[in-house]
Amino acid sequence: MRIISNKALQDFSDKHPQAKAPLQEWRKRMRSTSFKSYSELKTLYNSVDKVGNYFVFNIAGNHYRLIAAIHFNTQTLYIRSIMTHEEYNQWKP
Repeated sequence: MRIISNKALQDFSDKHPQAKAPLQEWRKRMRSTSFKSYSELKTLYNSVDKVGNYFVFNIAGNHYRLIAAIHFNTQTLYIRSIMTHEEYNQWKP
């Protein structure tokens, strides 16, 4: 899976250093795997949820949320936002 943009991961890690290792692990797993569908994605990330057109990943034991758009046909994931759990509770898709 191709990830756009890695800069979002770095920027969030700079603001929240404790998120760096979990985000790097998430990135490594996503880049090394391909998914044909949401159900395949769910087998590796059982906590991922589909909210509207976005996929919401729980990072670091629910401390952070990564919101992404995924195009399975092109194997491209677009990071839309990364936020703390508290910020996510106020998010509206």
